[in-house]
Amino acid sequence: MKKTSIRLLATNGLSRHYGGVIALSEVTMAVHPGQIFSLIGPNGAGKTTLFNCVTGLDKPTFGTVEFLGEPISGLRPDEVTALGISRTFQNIRLFADLTVLDNVKIGRHPRTKSTFIGAVFRTQRQKSEEAAITEQAHEMLTFVGLDELSRQTAGNLSYGDQRRVEIARALATEPRLLLLDEPAAGMNPQETQELIDLIYAIREQGVTVLLIEHDVKLVMQISDWVTVLDHGEKISEGEPADVQNDERVIEAYLGVADE
Repeated sequence: MKKTSIRLLATNGLSRHYGGVIALSEVTMAVHPGQIFSLIGPNGAGKTTLFNCVTGLDKPTFGTVEFLGEPISGLRPDEVTALGISRTFQNIRLFADLTVLDNVKIGRHPRTKSTFIGAVFRTQRQKSEEAAITEQAHEMLTFVGLDELSRQTAGNLSYGDQRRVEIARALATEPRLLLLDEPAAGMNPQETQELIDLIYAIREQGVTVLLIEHDVKLVMQISDWVTVLDHGEKISEGEPADVQNDERVIEAYLGVADE
């Protein structure tokens, strides 16, 4: 996909230190609307730390994060979500004892307008909004191919289906940018291919995708742009074929033999 000049998300000199540990060091990158943008690197490279800084779970030590040209560094996670950024997690964070439908309905919370009084007294507005939330949650589950499991307890689903529920919940917030943290982890080849098809479908809905993934084959297949981190620093970026042949990337993943 051809890049536009508009930057949906940008990090500028983004750094995160934990005492003497430098998790991110002056990372500058830009995600453009409509891209499938992948962030890769060895374990401990700083990828999830970057996600956390973007989504408000962590605060940068230095540098900034911008969304549509506006600074968002330091905003709370709910404020970031309200702007149009949603995410999934490396470790699945569903409410295991709730139904699949209720998990997705929770994702609609940032877009609800009912007041506390309306919830207590079950006003007509509150009832109408609740019905709309349920309908929209079913739509999201249909989109990810799981509506027939809507009444199942989330914790009883297969690992791959739980991943899909988490994606449906993230989509329920109506994001412009969706961050997926290792969505293919633990999936078999069939589930991985279904995930690839789903990511393409998400992009077709006008949602830009920023992806962390260790499955390099998947990344090279679907990405428009790839940025590579190693020990918190950006060491390469570009189109998949260019990154795949970059000696710095090969060294980061395979190491260099002692002479």
